[in-house]
Amino acid sequence: MIRRTTSQSETFDGVAGIIAPGRLIAFSLPSIIALSVYMATSSPVGSTKEPVLKARESEEKSQIAPPTAKQIPVAPHKLPPKGLQFYAALSRPNKLPSQALPVAAPTGKLQKLPAPELPLTTQALVPSASPQISRLGYQVSINGRTLPATWSQWRLGESVRTGISDAGMSQTLGVELLNTGDVTRQPVQWFSQPATEPLMLATQAVGSYRYLDITDFAQRAGWKMEVKGTKLLISSKPAQVADIQPALQPRGSRMTIEIDRPTPWQVRKEGEELVVTMDAVATPALLQRFSSAPVPLLQAPKQGKVAEKDRETEGEIPSIVPLPHRSKLPTPVVESIQNQTQIRINIPAGLSPRFSSLPNPNRLVIDFLPEAMVERDILWAKGIRWKQQYVSLGSSRFPVVGLILNPRLQGDVNLPFFKMKPIWSHPSKMMGVAPLSETAQMWHASAAVNGGFFNRKNQLPLGAIRRDGRWLSGPILNRGAIAWNDTGAVKIGRLALQETLITSTGARLPIFFLNSGYVKAGISRYTPEWGATYTPLIDDEIIVVVQNNQVTSLLPGGIAGKTAFPIPRNGFLLTLRANRGPAASLPLGTKVWVEGATVPADFNRYPHIVGAGPLLLQNRQIVLNAKGEQFSDAFDKQAAIRSAIGTTADGNLMIVAVHNRVGGTGPTLREMAALMQKMGIIDALNLDGGSSTSLYLGGQLLDRPPSSAARVHNGLGIFFQPTR
Repeated sequence: MIRRTTSQSETFDGVAGIIAPGRLIAFSLPSIIALSVYMATSSPVGSTKEPVLKARESEEKSQIAPPTAKQIPVAPHKLPPKGLQFYAALSRPNKLPSQALPVAAPTGKLQKLPAPELPLTTQALVPSASPQISRLGYQVSINGRTLPATWSQWRLGESVRTGISDAGMSQTLGVELLNTGDVTRQPVQWFSQPATEPLMLATQAVGSYRYLDITDFAQRAGWKMEVKGTKLLISSKPAQVADIQPALQPRGSRMTIEIDRPTPWQVRKEGEELVVTMDAVATPALLQRFSSAPVPLLQAPKQGKVAEKDRETEGEIPSIVPLPHRSKLPTPVVESIQNQTQIRINIPAGLSPRFSSLPNPNRLVIDFLPEAMVERDILWAKGIRWKQQYVSLGSSRFPVVGLILNPRLQGDVNLPFFKMKPIWSHPSKMMGVAPLSETAQMWHASAAVNGGFFNRKNQLPLGAIRRDGRWLSGPILNRGAIAWNDTGAVKIGRLALQETLITSTGARLPIFFLNSGYVKAGISRYTPEWGATYTPLIDDEIIVVVQNNQVTSLLPGGIAGKTAFPIPRNGFLLTLRANRGPAASLPLGTKVWVEGATVPADFNRYPHIVGAGPLLLQNRQIVLNAKGEQFSDAFDKQAAIRSAIGTTADGNLMIVAVHNRVGGTGPTLREMAALMQKMGIIDALNLDGGSSTSLYLGGQLLDRPPSSAARVHNGLGIFFQPTR
């Protein structure tokens, strides 16, 4: 995961992978997967990182804040008898509490876990006890370096277990997640061979994160773990870097870093350099051998900017064709400071890094390849499957990162596995944008995808957002939308909202838009769901204040953007734009009421709606009509990174992010429709795309580095449901 630290410095945290004899079968961690999918064909869009939004108390009973409980001493976990191979105690995913729990207050006292030097073993032991979460924190310190990562502790029998979120494991330790169909255990790769040494970690899905039990993993790696307040401290014996070997490969280049023992490692990106940090000491010979500055390699041009008129509704979309890669031997620069070694490597143009940590000898392998994403299939939690695949369309191969969601009720408890709700950047108002990852974390969502369009200048929504039956923003231009309820029913189609203002004198005045940033001559309506105030979007609007179904004020709007008009809690505002005629029908004291209906009418049966567009598929057939949904011709023809959502024949939802084809650009809208059709989707909707495309799961973006993702207005959030 890339995290912007300065205008010239980015970090994407801990990455790893695996190579089986003769072939590369997996790579990277979720963050470097994102980098591999994205980086080879587009340059990061830099933006100054703003402070993380403050978390609010969730309205969802199923969501939890960091749990706490009575402080308990951390008892050492008893090791199994000799000869019993085991890695981490497994159990069913922890049941969620029905209400939010606060973070445990720091005690200031270190809690120690013994860490005997024992060899790593491979098979899991499954206990019968069910865990109870006791503590949770948000920082992990690796040998004195503090990194953001969520961790938790829970009691299991007589012992206390420690877990780190899977995103945190990837970002701080260099642990790779492997394919699994078992929701209770996660195979991982960390200086091991999965074919012969599958390392299994127990999983605990709690709140918006999934934790991996590292208690025995840490003991056998020879680590010491301590808890201080909300920080988990991990210390390990430093390794020694024995050798670094650059080499050319048929499709790119390779860098092999040999070490004498497994050790934590992370990666970040600074400009066009890859910086690998390892808890290891380099030999003087290596430091002397790789001491000169790296030779700049051919780099891809910077991403072009889109005209403002396109950016307002269609996101920032790369308009360049990436350069073909050229094989050139990268030259690293090695520095060693206080038991840590940094290795800087230029990233060749057109190539992406693929990371692998291997044993015998222990080594970190970095391959720079034109096609770096590895196909994977991970049952991440009940009802949520994380899948990556290449999908061919003609001569093109597209990397597709997706989530497959089961929205149906569980038969034994009559509850869905999760709830899906619209989320937006500022819960108290409709104006504002933020990185999707921050918005998801603020709402305590386990997973999320960017949603509908918005105006990047004034940061207002341009399409339908309905949550729990309340219109936060109304639909526009008969564009595509997805609607759903909490029992698994989903509808995808084109949507309009028809509202009419009826006066006591018999006048019937059409209302064109409800709570929308879209501007058109006529009447628009703004309710308290929009926020506490409304600020005119164009000059000389007439503001009509309605309270208790009666006109109480007519006010001049003045200059656009200057005056904020309070929206009455017991009514709404009408704004008359470029047409003063309706004001004659609305004198002070006039009684009014609103009639409204969705078109088609059955959309109104669904409490949750997000609008985007254009509609891609209906009943397995391509029904793309961008012009009919009033998108521009340029948008209709543009090749771009895209996100979409659709339904499958077995009743599941599929959310996908499709990035640039291998050696080329992203899909056009028609190609996107064909890709969804090829993946077996029944009905499909295109979501906002380009730099807005973001797919989030458990604390990280899966499809791209965060520094390359634009700030977005809204999205679809997926929330774990408690079971009875």
